[in-house]
Amino acid sequence: MARVKTGVVRRRRHKKVLKLARGFFSARHKHFRKAKEQLERSLVYAYRDRRQKKRDFRRLWIVRINAACRLNDLSYSRFMNGLKKANIELDRKILADLAMNDAKAFAALAKQAKDALK
Repeated sequence: MARVKTGVVRRRRHKKVLKLARGFFSARHKHFRKAKEQLERSLVYAYRDRRQKKRDFRRLWIVRINAACRLNDLSYSRFMNGLKKANIELDRKILADLAMNDAKAFAALAKQAKDALK
C-alpha cells in the first residue's frame, strides 16, 4: 500500500484557515498553528456574542423605554402592564424607537396605559 501524501489537501486546509484569520494580530494571521488556535477561539466568541447581542439590545430598549416612561410619570413595569391591559401589542424595539424619536406618540401610549390601569 502506497504512502498517502497530503500535499494538496494540507495546502487547501492551511489556505482556508489563513484566509479566515485575516486581520488577526501578529503571528495569528501568518502562522498556521497560531491562526488555527485563534480562529477556534474567535468562532467560539462569535457564537457566544450572537446570543449576547440579543440580550444587550433588549436591555438597551428597556432602559430607553423606562427613561421615557419616567418623563410621563410612570414606571416601566406599570407602563408595560398598562399596555397589556389596553391590548396594545408593540414590542420593546418599537417602543424604544418611539421613545427616542417620537415623544408625542410615546406620550399618547403612556396615557392609554395609564387609563387602562385605572
